[in-house]
Amino acid sequence: MDRTLSYLLYFIIFSSLTAVIGLIACWVDRKVTAMVQYRVGPPWYQNFADLFKLMGKETVIPAGAKKTGFLSSPLIGLAGISVVSAILWIVTLGLDSFVGDTIVVLYLLTLPSLAVILGASASKNPLASIGASREMKLVLGYELPFVIAMIVPVMKSGGILKLEDFILFQQQNGVFLFRSLSATIAFVIAIICMQAKLTLVPFDIPEAEGEIMAGAYIEYSGPALAIFRLTKAMMVFAVPVFLITVFWGGMHFGTLTEWGISIIKYIVLLVIIILIKNTNPRLRIDQAVKFFWGKITLLAVAALVLAVAGF
Repeated sequence: MDRTLSYLLYFIIFSSLTAVIGLIACWVDRKVTAMVQYRVGPPWYQNFADLFKLMGKETVIPAGAKKTGFLSSPLIGLAGISVVSAILWIVTLGLDSFVGDTIVVLYLLTLPSLAVILGASASKNPLASIGASREMKLVLGYELPFVIAMIVPVMKSGGILKLEDFILFQQQNGVFLFRSLSATIAFVIAIICMQAKLTLVPFDIPEAEGEIMAGAYIEYSGPALAIFRLTKAMMVFAVPVFLITVFWGGMHFGTLTEWGISIIKYIVLLVIIILIKNTNPRLRIDQAVKFFWGKITLLAVAALVLAVAGF
């Protein structure tokens, strides 16, 4: 029972911490984007204010919608990313780990996208259905190269499937996994797929406001919309940390130097996310699928072949 309570406490604390950091990271994104566009941008607390404001409003359920699916979808996505957050924090702080947690995280990271598809489909709105269709195609596009790219560090580390062991392997060998040719290629592919997982430009196709207004989220309001936004904010922190853990030696919070290095690692990936977002136009869904199933998948396969060959 004590162990169960401990994990429950970990879940509450670490998911809350991820939410706070994610909302701040999203503010950094909005602030930098505003500066690029010669605007002032929002204050640091804007995302928190927006979230609390939505939580106090009514969730309007559209006529003809499937109520259960419509209301449960945001919770499914939030539950998935919350568990991922807890796993990553527990591993990062050296509290625990289990065999195959890498596979579990890969699986759970698909839940937010599946929740969007389910919720949009349940709303019965034609524009939401288009958003759901685009989200589904996007997931089918990036998941294949993303999984292949994640196999590369597994091969390079001798078959490791525990996140904790990825960190220990890189510490013991004194080198980051992405420093090999195959893992470098895989790391770049994973970053591109991360941009698609976060549905940020150029892959914000499911919610393209200029085309289908809010797309998959068009019928959502109040707490349900707040949960979707919170889920996305948490992913802005959790997905980069996952890549740092596997490819870049993990994050450590022992000494002041380790704190600084860990923060810099995350900021580097956050900067890459923001740069990609502000320097690219939105792709069409057919262009995105062709991009992932064509060049990116071939590149991922090439990285896997190089990993098998020892490069």
